[in-house]
Amino acid sequence: MKTKIDPQLHAYREKTLTKIKELEKEGKFDVDVENDPPSRALKPGEVDYSYNKFSTRFKASIAFFFARIYLHHLLATKTLVVKGIEGKENLKGLKSGVLFTCNHFSPMDSFLTQIAYEKSGRKRRSHHLFRIIKEGNYTSFPGFYGFLMRNARTLPLAHSLPVVREFLRGVKDTLKRGEDILIYPEQSMWWNYRKPKPLKEGAFSLAIFSMVPVVPLFITMEDTDRIGSDGYPIEAYTIHIGKPIFPDPSLSDNENKQRMKENNFAQWKECYEKTYGEKLTYSTITH
Repeated sequence: MKTKIDPQLHAYREKTLTKIKELEKEGKFDVDVENDPPSRALKPGEVDYSYNKFSTRFKASIAFFFARIYLHHLLATKTLVVKGIEGKENLKGLKSGVLFTCNHFSPMDSFLTQIAYEKSGRKRRSHHLFRIIKEGNYTSFPGFYGFLMRNARTLPLAHSLPVVREFLRGVKDTLKRGEDILIYPEQSMWWNYRKPKPLKEGAFSLAIFSMVPVVPLFITMEDTDRIGSDGYPIEAYTIHIGKPIFPDPSLSDNENKQRMKENNFAQWKECYEKTYGEKLTYSTITH
């Protein structure tokens, strides 16, 4: 059956793609393209970052139950298409918690990383993949996605210093338990953007703070012959698992951050160029 195109959604996608081109030209890679709902700041004690409470863990189980039903629906209807997972062998022998980095191009990439996490054998019975998200996504995102944002093992970033301390403690506790965390170091989501964007240092600071390795994930896509309701081809995704990057205790924190960030980007760049068969370039105008 032919998909019915939603004119409003199609127009919205066109506007989004135009804005992405403008931001790339201006070199503003860390600016979000799509407007988030109005948000508020987190208050101290509002988030159980270490997931110590039974109620927190129970809500997480409920959220994942419904998320899994939704994911199965997406896969069954081929709204979400996974072509393959490469580099599973890079996760062998990693005993500590791991900080996964991933390029951010869709709300669906969170589902894709979960699939790769489970299919790679990294998930163990009592260990899970947590996600670092924006403060506004946690406090103000509406509906079903908002429910997942607040309960599906998320660790929201914050601006208030007391809450930042809680966040850091929660990150360290999670990784110390041997559980894993996903973070998007580009700091922005650009819909269906295939290139790796420049990385921020925050993810690598967290890895050094907890003395755990970073594992780069890079998701590539290719058009299928099916058209979505937005009028654009549905993508088939391949999740590439890169080689772990360990902090070097002989280096300073700043040296480590720079080295790990450059290594992460180099792996993403190599994956991009190998998959798409073209050199990574940007339209950014420099003066």
